Amino acid sequence: MYAVIETGGKQYRVQEGDIISVEKLGLIEGEAYTFDKVLMLAGDDGVKVGNPYIEGATVAATTIEEGRGKKVVVYKYKSKKGYHKKNGHRQAYTKLKVGTIALA
Repeated sequence: MYAVIETGGKQYRVQEGDIISVEKLGLIEGEAYTFDKVLMLAGDDGVKVGNPYIEGATVAATTIEEGRGKKVVVYKYKSKKGYHKKNGHRQAYTKLKVGTIALA
């Protein structure tokens, strides 16, 4: 069985036991989190698609860690003008382990 969930403006296809990295949720390590924005469920009984979400469907997950990704360097440059601007960015993330997928 797998589900498609929405969080942080993105969609993720998850199964039980998957480890996913999503936008920062502000959780501490070991804390449980439940996704209620389930867009699609697929299993032995077929595929169920929400409009936009499936009523009563939830995906439970446990926080593994919160951190920041690798640095992305942003470099702006205009030729012959002496303009150089260097900036860096590290995206914050939350790593989760998917537990149960349920339909109430």
